[in-house]
Amino acid sequence: MGRFQELKTFVAVAETGGFAKAAAQLGSSPPAVTRLIASLEARLGVQLFHRTTRIVQLTESGRRFAGRARALLLDLEDAEKEAGGEGGAPSGHLTLTASATMGRSLLPPIVAPFLNANPRVSATLLLLDRVVNLIEEGVDIALRVGRLPGSSLISTRIGEVTRVLVASPDYLARRGAPRAPDDLRLHSIIAFTGLMPDREWRYGGVGAKGGRISLRPRLEINDALTAIASAEKGEGVTIALSYMVSEGIRSGRLVEVLREHTPPPIPVQLVYPESRLVAPKVRAFIDFAAPRLRAALGEIAPLVTGDSKISTSSGP
Repeated sequence: MGRFQELKTFVAVAETGGFAKAAAQLGSSPPAVTRLIASLEARLGVQLFHRTTRIVQLTESGRRFAGRARALLLDLEDAEKEAGGEGGAPSGHLTLTASATMGRSLLPPIVAPFLNANPRVSATLLLLDRVVNLIEEGVDIALRVGRLPGSSLISTRIGEVTRVLVASPDYLARRGAPRAPDDLRLHSIIAFTGLMPDREWRYGGVGAKGGRISLRPRLEINDALTAIASAEKGEGVTIALSYMVSEGIRSGRLVEVLREHTPPPIPVQLVYPESRLVAPKVRAFIDFAAPRLRAALGEIAPLVTGDSKISTSSGP
């Protein structure tokens, strides 16, 4: 049967969640699938699946191996298409990932036109609030905020975002706007834990290095959109990334405070394993998405100033 058939069978079991279902998908039999998986586990020296009478689930070793196996099968598929003269045309399945909030905001307006322009490509969009291991989980491209120290991934910078403090006009009319970082101690703080895990706000300053201030949040929320919604209702001051609140600021539902103490911007990048770049579908998506994402982030970057006028400065 060979290693290719073992990998193909393993991925089918992992994706269908059962030996019988995998056998039906592959046009094989359950005993044949069972023998192939047993042979693969014996050769690797690890258990790839937890088996019960009701379910078949990947072990931790199996989960890591599944991503590599999928990637190998996709690479083989791309190589066969290239050898057959189809290498220049984007085709196959593309898997993308991003955080839930950023993905909802930026990717759907880009993915749909890309698929329309490339009818031989299909896509999976994984919106997850965790860092995905692209190689282990078989993901082609990730949209990520932040620097990548020591990463073996390739990145294409598409812009930047900033951490901002916002509150509703009604809240600021009642409580007054903070004029210095220490003033925040007198305000109701709605902490989005993703940006304030240690209950600290790290701030910048004009001509200064900035600093940090410990705060006592009145409310802590692990979901950015819920924290922003609470701020819009006048319940306090919250911290968010600029793309999350740009529409609320422009519409007047939110006002940025302590703008002069905004921390340095954070890069936004498309990242992908080096091996993926040879695939036409990946190259095509990077070429299609990068300029559109730069334009989208460039429109988001100018935030409303304290006097409610929208800046017209260009984005990154």
